[in-house]
Amino acid sequence: MAKLIYALNVSLDGYVDHMEFAPDPVLFRHFVDDVGSVAGSIYGRRMYEVMRYWDEDRPEWGEAERDYAIAWRRQPKWVVSRSLASVGPNAALIRDDIAAAIAGLKREIDGDIEVSGPALAQSLADLDLVDEYRLYFHPVVLGRGKPFFAGTRARLRLVAHDRIGADVIRLTYVPA
Repeated sequence: MAKLIYALNVSLDGYVDHMEFAPDPVLFRHFVDDVGSVAGSIYGRRMYEVMRYWDEDRPEWGEAERDYAIAWRRQPKWVVSRSLASVGPNAALIRDDIAAAIAGLKREIDGDIEVSGPALAQSLADLDLVDEYRLYFHPVVLGRGKPFFAGTRARLRLVAHDRIGADVIRLTYVPA
């Protein structure tokens, strides 16, 4: 049975915005290894469209970016969207009965499945489908933006904390 993990970079004041801060080389390598190790990823439409960046090679990429793209392209992806007509390679569209579809993935797949995007993660948490939360705190205060938690959340219990790279702390929580 799979474990569903909501993991994103987050500012100290709780906002997610991939344009405001970037991982250092050590954290980026961590993400390369992570994306290569998970059984798949679940995206909402907006986050999937951001991640499609990795579908095509770019001449300015270094080795780490190429490694990430290779791992991301290999991994199965599920996209929750009613507005998309189709999705790219190695991806499947989930349009209806999200609860049943995600619960089915959790039953059928072994390993970790990551979910990206605050709104989608909140919807799945409301259905009691999120098993773990990984917050990668960057030493940045944004004061605005999209919050990591899109709504209220039941109590969480800290199960791990790690320093990754020069400045990032990862806190790992499970529902209490």
